[in-house]
Amino acid sequence: MTAALPSVLPARHILVVEDDTQLREQVTGYLAEHGFNVHAAADAKQMDLVLQGSPIDLVVLDLMLPGEDGLSICRRLSAEGGPAIIMVSAMGEEIDRVLGLELGADDYLAKPCSPRELLARVRAVFRRLEEVRGGAPKKGRSYQFQGFVVDALRRQLRAPSGATILLTSGEFSLLSAFLDHPQRILSRDQLLDIARGQDADVFDRAVDVQISRLRRKLHACSDGEIIKTVRGAGYMFDVPVTRP
Repeated sequence: MTAALPSVLPARHILVVEDDTQLREQVTGYLAEHGFNVHAAADAKQMDLVLQGSPIDLVVLDLMLPGEDGLSICRRLSAEGGPAIIMVSAMGEEIDRVLGLELGADDYLAKPCSPRELLARVRAVFRRLEEVRGGAPKKGRSYQFQGFVVDALRRQLRAPSGATILLTSGEFSLLSAFLDHPQRILSRDQLLDIARGQDADVFDRAVDVQISRLRRKLHACSDGEIIKTVRGAGYMFDVPVTRP
């Protein structure tokens, strides 16, 4: 009997982009058995067609694809503020993992990986989309700082000008942690705890990358330093945060 999904995970739409027919069918079948609405594509063109017609929440993306490769797709989807991404690759080199996370992937798995492990990563990404461990913004709550407005329900960040700033789910999770703990130092271990379900050794280095990206996006719309690096201790969101 298939185990029921935890109650915190509603039915979600997942798109598996994989050119290996047998593997694609195995993965889509397994995820469907565990309560997800699963779509499939063999390449970027098929993926774009599915995205146009279906509300996809997460893409399981193979790195080595015919035509447009996974890294290019990851970069494009992240720039467009698209769905969460789990990148899967037979290459499995650390540099490829870090590069995938730098481009906006939410997690990275090396082939061969078991369907059960992929399922665990999928559930972990969806948990992070719902809330950040240890005290995320509650649904319906808004946050304000330095003229920025964060809509926790829609997971949106608006600049003082009113423009929407596109964030990856990883960047938003880090921002959420800072918003709940403003003007306090958060260590890398605490940030890693937020990113549960990821490859800790890889994400340990990617934390710095994602915070750097988040910092640049904030700085582009505001004067002064909002996220400060505290040498040997971690990071601090160094501005007051209000909750209207």
